[in-house]
Amino acid sequence: MANRLLGKQAQDTTVLVTGGAGFIGSHTVVELLQRGYNVVVLDDLSNANPVVFDRIRQITGLAADDPQLAFVEASILDRAALERTFSTFPIDVIIHFAGFKAVGESVEKPLEYYWNNVAGTLVLLDVARQHGVKNIVFSSSATVYGEPDSVPLTEAAPKHNATNPYGQTKSMLEQILTDTYIGDDEWNVVLLRYFNPIGAHDSGLIGEDPKGIPNNLLPYVAQVAVGKLERVGVFGDDYPTPDGTGVRDYVHVVDLARGHVAALGWMAGASGTPDGGVVAGDASISGPAAADGTRRGVGIFNLGTGNGSSVIDVIHAFERACGQSIPYEVKPRRAGDIAENYAAVDKAREQLGWQAAYDLDRMCEDGWRWQSNNPNGFEGA
Repeated sequence: MANRLLGKQAQDTTVLVTGGAGFIGSHTVVELLQRGYNVVVLDDLSNANPVVFDRIRQITGLAADDPQLAFVEASILDRAALERTFSTFPIDVIIHFAGFKAVGESVEKPLEYYWNNVAGTLVLLDVARQHGVKNIVFSSSATVYGEPDSVPLTEAAPKHNATNPYGQTKSMLEQILTDTYIGDDEWNVVLLRYFNPIGAHDSGLIGEDPKGIPNNLLPYVAQVAVGKLERVGVFGDDYPTPDGTGVRDYVHVVDLARGHVAALGWMAGASGTPDGGVVAGDASISGPAAADGTRRGVGIFNLGTGNGSSVIDVIHAFERACGQSIPYEVKPRRAGDIAENYAAVDKAREQLGWQAAYDLDRMCEDGWRWQSNNPNGFEGA
Protein backbone atom coordinates (compact mmCIF):
# COMPACT_ATOMS: atom_id res chain seq x y z
CA MET A 1 0.00 0.00 0.00
CA ALA A 2 1.35 3.43 -0.93
CA ASN A 3 1.98 5.83 1.91
CA ARG A 4 -0.86 8.36 1.81
CA LEU A 5 1.56 11.17 2.60
CA LEU A 6 3.71 10.47 -0.45
CA GLY A 7 4.18 13.36 -2.83
CA LYS A 8 1.40 15.42 -1.28
CA GLN A 9 1.59 19.10 -0.54
CA ALA A 10 0.00 20.35 2.66
CA GLN A 11 -3.08 21.62 0.81
CA ASP A 12 -3.65 18.11 -0.57
CA THR A 13 -3.28 16.43 2.84
CA THR A 14 -6.12 15.83 5.30
CA VAL A 15 -5.18 15.40 8.96
CA LEU A 16 -7.58 13.87 11.49
CA VAL A 17 -6.83 15.48 14.87
CA THR A 18 -8.49 13.56 17.70
CA GLY A 19 -8.88 15.71 20.81
CA GLY A 20 -8.25 18.75 18.64
CA ALA A 21 -10.39 21.05 20.79
CA GLY A 22 -8.10 20.62 23.79
CA PHE A 23 -5.08 22.63 24.92
CA ILE A 24 -2.31 21.09 22.80
CA GLY A 25 -4.71 19.92 20.10
CA SER A 26 -6.13 23.39 19.40
CA HIS A 27 -2.69 24.95 19.08
CA THR A 28 -1.66 22.14 16.72
CA VAL A 29 -4.77 22.72 14.61
CA VAL A 30 -3.76 26.39 14.25
CA GLU A 31 -0.25 25.45 13.09
CA LEU A 32 -1.62 22.91 10.60
CA LEU A 33 -4.15 25.33 9.14
CA GLN A 34 -1.57 28.08 8.82
CA ARG A 35 0.58 25.72 6.77
CA GLY A 36 -2.29 24.83 4.45
CA TYR A 37 -3.28 21.38 5.75
CA ASN A 38 -6.93 20.33 5.72
CA VAL A 39 -7.98 19.45 9.26
CA VAL A 40 -10.80 17.31 10.64
CA VAL A 41 -11.14 17.59 14.42
CA LEU A 42 -12.84 14.74 16.29
CA ASP A 43 -13.53 15.60 19.93
CA ASP A 44 -16.30 14.65 22.36
CA LEU A 45 -15.92 18.02 24.18
CA SER A 46 -15.77 16.24 27.55
CA ASN A 47 -12.84 18.47 28.52
CA ALA A 48 -13.11 21.25 25.94
CA ASN A 49 -15.36 24.09 24.82
CA PRO A 50 -16.67 24.52 21.25
CA VAL A 51 -15.88 28.26 21.46
CA VAL A 52 -12.31 27.22 20.67
CA PHE A 53 -13.27 26.71 17.01
CA ASP A 54 -14.43 30.32 16.70
CA ARG A 55 -11.09 31.39 18.16
CA ILE A 56 -9.13 29.11 15.81
CA ARG A 57 -10.95 30.57 12.82
CA GLN A 58 -10.29 34.08 14.13
CA ILE A 59 -6.54 33.38 14.44
CA THR A 60 -6.24 31.73 11.03
CA GLY A 61 -8.67 33.98 9.16
CA LEU A 62 -10.88 31.10 8.08
CA ALA A 63 -14.52 31.82 7.32
CA ALA A 64 -17.11 29.90 9.32
CA ASP A 65 -17.98 27.75 6.32
CA ASP A 66 -14.41 27.15 5.09
CA PRO A 67 -14.07 23.38 4.57
CA GLN A 68 -10.36 23.50 5.44
CA LEU A 69 -11.51 22.95 9.04
CA ALA A 70 -14.24 20.43 9.89
CA PHE A 71 -15.48 19.29 13.29
CA VAL A 72 -17.00 15.96 14.31
CA GLU A 73 -18.36 15.79 17.86
CA ALA A 74 -17.76 12.19 18.89
CA SER A 75 -15.76 9.93 21.16
CA ILE A 76 -12.98 7.69 19.89
CA LEU A 77 -14.98 4.86 21.48
CA ASP A 78 -17.82 5.49 19.01
CA ARG A 79 -17.02 3.09 16.17
CA ALA A 80 -19.97 4.18 14.06
CA ALA A 81 -18.94 7.84 14.27
CA LEU A 82 -15.36 6.93 13.35
CA GLU A 83 -16.60 4.89 10.38
CA ARG A 84 -18.62 7.87 9.15
CA THR A 85 -15.65 10.20 9.63
CA PHE A 86 -13.22 8.03 7.66
CA SER A 87 -15.86 7.48 4.96
CA THR A 88 -16.68 11.19 4.65
CA PHE A 89 -13.20 12.73 4.66
CA PRO A 90 -10.09 11.71 2.65
CA ILE A 91 -7.96 11.25 5.76
CA ASP A 92 -4.23 10.72 5.15
CA VAL A 93 -2.78 10.84 8.67
CA ILE A 94 -3.95 10.93 12.29
CA ILE A 95 -2.60 13.11 15.09
CA HIS A 96 -3.97 11.43 18.19
CA PHE A 97 -4.46 13.58 21.31
CA ALA A 98 -7.84 12.29 22.54
CA GLY A 99 -7.70 10.85 26.03
CA PHE A 100 -8.32 11.57 29.68
CA LYS A 101 -5.26 13.26 31.18
CA ALA A 102 -5.64 14.14 34.89
CA VAL A 103 -3.07 12.19 36.90
CA GLY A 104 -4.93 12.35 40.22
CA GLU A 105 -8.26 11.44 38.66
CA SER A 106 -6.66 8.45 36.94
CA VAL A 107 -5.75 7.03 40.37
CA GLU A 108 -9.36 7.41 41.49
CA LYS A 109 -10.90 6.17 38.22
CA PRO A 110 -8.49 3.68 36.67
CA LEU A 111 -11.15 1.74 34.76
CA GLU A 112 -12.44 4.89 33.09
CA TYR A 113 -8.89 5.83 32.06
CA TYR A 114 -7.97 2.42 30.68
CA TRP A 115 -11.30 2.14 28.88
CA ASN A 116 -11.25 5.58 27.29
CA ASN A 117 -7.55 5.88 26.50
CA VAL A 118 -6.63 2.30 25.62
CA ALA A 119 -9.88 0.83 24.30
CA GLY A 120 -10.69 4.06 22.46
CA THR A 121 -7.33 4.00 20.69
CA LEU A 122 -7.85 0.36 19.71
CA VAL A 123 -11.15 1.29 18.08
CA LEU A 124 -9.49 4.22 16.30
CA LEU A 125 -6.63 2.07 14.98
CA ASP A 126 -8.96 -0.67 13.81
CA VAL A 127 -11.22 1.68 11.86
CA ALA A 128 -8.23 3.57 10.44
CA ARG A 129 -6.64 0.35 9.21
CA GLN A 130 -9.88 -0.75 7.54
CA HIS A 131 -9.84 2.54 5.62
CA GLY A 132 -6.20 2.18 4.64
CA VAL A 133 -4.95 4.96 6.93
CA LYS A 134 -1.73 3.75 8.53
CA ASN A 135 0.02 7.00 9.45
CA ILE A 136 -0.27 8.18 13.06
CA VAL A 137 1.44 10.70 15.34
CA PHE A 138 0.74 9.82 18.97
CA SER A 139 0.62 12.27 21.86
CA SER A 140 2.78 10.48 24.41
CA SER A 141 4.47 11.82 27.51
CA ALA A 142 7.71 11.90 29.44
CA THR A 143 5.75 10.07 32.17
CA VAL A 144 6.62 6.85 30.31
CA TYR A 145 10.18 7.15 31.63
CA GLY A 146 9.00 6.96 35.23
CA GLU A 147 11.67 8.00 37.72
CA PRO A 148 14.76 8.71 35.59
CA ASP A 149 18.08 7.01 36.24
CA SER A 150 19.84 10.17 35.05
CA VAL A 151 19.12 13.44 33.26
CA PRO A 152 18.84 14.69 30.64
CA LEU A 153 16.57 11.90 29.41
CA THR A 154 17.32 10.55 25.96
CA GLU A 155 14.87 8.54 23.88
CA ALA A 156 17.01 5.46 24.61
CA ALA A 157 16.46 5.78 28.37
CA PRO A 158 14.66 2.78 29.86
CA LYS A 159 10.95 3.04 30.49
CA HIS A 160 10.19 2.45 34.15
CA ASN A 161 6.79 1.74 35.60
CA ALA A 162 4.57 4.80 35.48
CA THR A 163 3.41 6.00 38.88
CA ASN A 164 -0.27 6.36 37.91
CA PRO A 165 -2.84 4.87 35.51
CA TYR A 166 -2.66 7.91 33.19
CA GLY A 167 1.05 7.30 32.66
CA GLN A 168 0.41 3.58 32.27
CA THR A 169 -2.04 4.24 29.42
CA LYS A 170 0.61 6.26 27.58
CA SER A 171 3.18 3.49 28.03
CA MET A 172 0.70 0.79 26.99
CA LEU A 173 -0.30 2.70 23.87
CA GLU A 174 3.34 3.19 22.87
CA GLN A 175 3.71 -0.60 23.07
CA ILE A 176 0.46 -1.21 21.15
CA LEU A 177 1.55 1.14 18.36
CA THR A 178 5.01 -0.44 18.23
CA ASP A 179 3.50 -3.94 18.05
CA THR A 180 1.10 -2.72 15.35
CA TYR A 181 4.07 -1.75 13.18
CA ILE A 182 5.91 -5.02 13.93
CA GLY A 183 2.84 -6.96 12.82
CA ASP A 184 2.26 -4.80 9.72
CA ASP A 185 5.21 -2.79 8.43
CA GLU A 186 3.00 -0.56 6.29
CA TRP A 187 2.31 1.45 9.44
CA ASN A 188 4.14 4.73 9.95
CA VAL A 189 4.19 5.75 13.63
CA VAL A 190 5.68 8.69 15.50
CA LEU A 191 5.63 8.77 19.32
CA LEU A 192 6.12 12.29 20.67
CA ARG A 193 7.09 12.33 24.34
CA TYR A 194 6.14 15.73 25.74
CA PHE A 195 7.71 17.21 28.79
CA ASN A 196 5.72 20.05 30.46
CA PRO A 197 3.63 22.12 28.03
CA ILE A 198 2.76 25.66 29.17
CA GLY A 199 2.10 29.06 27.62
CA ALA A 200 -0.58 29.98 25.09
CA HIS A 201 -0.99 31.39 21.60
CA ASP A 202 0.39 34.92 21.44
CA SER A 203 -3.00 36.23 20.26
CA GLY A 204 -4.40 35.54 23.73
CA LEU A 205 -7.35 33.82 22.05
CA ILE A 206 -6.61 30.19 22.94
CA GLY A 207 -4.84 28.65 25.91
CA GLU A 208 -5.16 26.10 28.69
CA ASP A 209 -8.67 25.99 30.15
CA PRO A 210 -8.70 23.38 32.92
CA LYS A 211 -12.00 22.33 34.43
CA GLY A 212 -12.09 22.99 38.18
CA ILE A 213 -8.91 23.36 40.23
CA PRO A 214 -5.90 23.03 37.88
CA ASN A 215 -3.71 19.95 38.19
CA ASN A 216 -0.66 21.57 36.59
CA LEU A 217 1.60 24.29 37.95
CA LEU A 218 1.22 27.00 35.33
CA PRO A 219 -2.56 27.34 35.15
CA TYR A 220 -2.56 27.25 38.95
CA VAL A 221 -0.02 30.09 39.13
CA ALA A 222 -2.02 32.02 36.52
CA GLN A 223 -5.24 31.64 38.48
CA VAL A 224 -3.52 32.91 41.62
CA ALA A 225 -2.27 35.91 39.60
CA VAL A 226 -5.77 36.68 38.34
CA GLY A 227 -7.25 36.34 41.84
CA LYS A 228 -9.22 33.12 41.41
CA LEU A 229 -7.01 31.16 43.81
CA GLU A 230 -5.30 32.36 46.99
CA ARG A 231 -1.76 31.01 46.76
CA VAL A 232 0.42 28.45 45.01
CA GLY A 233 1.30 25.28 46.85
CA VAL A 234 4.99 24.38 46.44
CA PHE A 235 5.36 20.69 47.25
CA GLY A 236 8.77 20.30 48.84
CA ASP A 237 11.71 22.69 49.08
CA ASP A 238 14.34 20.20 50.20
CA TYR A 239 15.15 18.47 46.91
CA PRO A 240 18.81 18.31 45.78
CA THR A 241 18.24 21.17 43.31
CA PRO A 242 19.61 24.74 43.29
CA ASP A 243 16.70 26.18 45.28
CA GLY A 244 15.32 22.96 46.75
CA THR A 245 12.18 22.82 44.58
CA GLY A 246 11.45 20.36 41.81
CA VAL A 247 12.97 21.00 38.38
CA ARG A 248 11.08 20.26 35.16
CA ASP A 249 11.44 20.91 31.43
CA TYR A 250 8.73 23.41 30.46
CA VAL A 251 8.03 23.80 26.74
CA HIS A 252 5.86 26.40 25.01
CA VAL A 253 2.67 24.85 23.65
CA VAL A 254 3.20 26.56 20.28
CA ASP A 255 6.67 25.00 20.04
CA LEU A 256 5.07 21.68 20.89
CA ALA A 257 2.40 22.15 18.22
CA ARG A 258 5.08 22.88 15.64
CA GLY A 259 6.76 19.61 16.63
CA HIS A 260 3.70 17.75 15.33
CA VAL A 261 3.92 19.53 11.99
CA ALA A 262 7.61 18.60 11.82
CA ALA A 263 6.66 14.98 12.54
CA LEU A 264 4.35 14.96 9.51
CA GLY A 265 7.22 16.12 7.32
CA TRP A 266 9.52 13.48 8.79
CA MET A 267 6.98 10.73 8.12
CA ALA A 268 6.73 11.84 4.50
CA GLY A 269 10.50 11.78 4.11
CA ALA A 270 10.86 15.56 3.94
CA SER A 271 13.54 15.84 6.62
CA GLY A 272 15.84 13.82 8.80
CA THR A 273 18.43 11.25 7.90
CA PRO A 274 18.10 9.44 4.56
CA ASP A 275 18.01 5.93 6.00
CA GLY A 276 14.64 6.36 7.67
CA GLY A 277 15.91 8.34 10.61
CA VAL A 278 17.26 5.51 12.72
CA VAL A 279 20.54 6.17 14.48
CA ALA A 280 22.44 3.32 16.10
CA GLY A 281 21.52 3.05 19.74
CA ASP A 282 18.34 5.11 19.64
CA ALA A 283 14.99 3.79 20.78
CA SER A 284 13.21 3.81 17.44
CA ILE A 285 12.28 0.73 15.47
CA SER A 286 12.38 0.99 11.72
CA GLY A 287 13.12 -0.80 8.54
CA PRO A 288 14.87 1.00 5.72
CA ALA A 289 13.16 3.90 4.02
CA ALA A 290 10.72 2.76 1.38
CA ALA A 291 11.70 3.10 -2.26
CA ASP A 292 9.41 6.13 -2.50
CA GLY A 293 11.48 7.93 0.14
CA THR A 294 8.84 7.79 2.87
CA ARG A 295 9.51 6.14 6.20
CA ARG A 296 8.10 3.04 7.76
CA GLY A 297 8.44 2.25 11.41
CA VAL A 298 8.25 3.80 14.83
CA GLY A 299 10.02 7.11 15.40
CA ILE A 300 10.37 8.25 19.02
CA PHE A 301 11.14 11.86 19.88
CA ASN A 302 11.35 13.93 23.05
CA LEU A 303 9.79 17.38 22.78
CA GLY A 304 11.20 19.77 25.36
CA THR A 305 13.68 22.61 25.66
CA GLY A 306 16.54 20.60 27.12
CA ASN A 307 16.62 22.97 30.12
CA GLY A 308 15.21 22.52 33.59
CA SER A 309 13.37 25.22 35.55
CA SER A 310 12.40 24.97 39.21
CA VAL A 311 9.00 25.70 40.67
CA ILE A 312 10.41 28.92 42.14
CA ASP A 313 11.88 29.85 38.72
CA VAL A 314 8.41 29.52 37.22
CA ILE A 315 6.75 31.59 39.94
CA HIS A 316 9.33 34.38 39.51
CA ALA A 317 9.01 34.31 35.71
CA PHE A 318 5.25 34.64 36.05
CA GLU A 319 5.70 37.53 38.48
CA ARG A 320 7.74 39.30 35.82
CA ALA A 321 5.03 38.61 33.25
CA CYS A 322 2.11 39.88 35.31
CA GLY A 323 3.89 42.63 37.25
CA GLN A 324 2.81 41.44 40.68
CA SER A 325 3.97 39.09 43.39
CA ILE A 326 2.62 35.54 43.46
CA PRO A 327 2.02 34.29 47.01
CA TYR A 328 3.07 30.71 47.62
CA GLU A 329 3.22 28.25 50.49
CA VAL A 330 5.72 25.44 50.91
CA LYS A 331 4.04 22.11 51.61
CA PRO A 332 5.36 18.59 52.18
CA ARG A 333 6.65 16.64 49.21
CA ARG A 334 4.07 14.69 47.24
CA ALA A 335 4.48 10.93 46.93
CA GLY A 336 5.89 9.98 43.54
CA ASP A 337 7.43 13.37 42.77
CA ILE A 338 11.06 13.42 41.64
CA ALA A 339 13.76 16.04 42.07
CA GLU A 340 14.47 16.88 38.44
CA ASN A 341 13.46 15.81 34.98
CA TYR A 342 14.39 17.37 31.66
CA ALA A 343 14.89 16.23 28.09
CA ALA A 344 17.75 15.56 25.76
CA VAL A 345 16.45 17.12 22.54
CA ASP A 346 19.26 16.43 20.05
CA LYS A 347 17.30 13.78 18.19
CA ALA A 348 14.33 16.02 17.43
CA ARG A 349 16.69 18.76 16.27
CA GLU A 350 18.74 16.48 14.04
CA GLN A 351 15.98 14.34 12.56
CA LEU A 352 12.81 16.43 12.72
CA GLY A 353 14.57 19.73 12.17
CA TRP A 354 12.68 20.98 15.25
CA GLN A 355 13.77 22.79 18.35
CA ALA A 356 12.00 24.92 20.92
CA ALA A 357 12.17 28.64 20.15
CA TYR A 358 10.61 30.18 23.26
CA ASP A 359 12.12 30.60 26.74
CA LEU A 360 10.41 30.50 30.14
CA ASP A 361 9.75 34.26 30.23
CA ARG A 362 7.97 34.07 26.87
CA MET A 363 5.93 31.07 28.02
CA CYS A 364 4.77 32.99 31.09
CA GLU A 365 4.08 36.21 29.13
CA ASP A 366 1.86 34.34 26.70
CA GLY A 367 0.23 32.36 29.51
CA TRP A 368 -0.57 35.57 31.37
CA ARG A 369 -2.00 37.24 28.26
CA TRP A 370 -4.40 34.31 27.83
CA GLN A 371 -5.37 34.15 31.50
CA SER A 372 -5.82 37.91 31.97
CA ASN A 373 -7.89 38.20 28.78
CA ASN A 374 -9.92 35.12 29.65
CA PRO A 375 -10.08 34.90 33.48
CA ASN A 376 -12.81 32.25 33.24
CA GLY A 377 -11.35 30.52 30.20
CA PHE A 378 -13.71 29.88 27.32
CA GLU A 379 -16.71 29.96 29.68
CA GLY A 380 -16.61 33.75 29.67
CA ALA A 381 -16.57 33.95 25.88
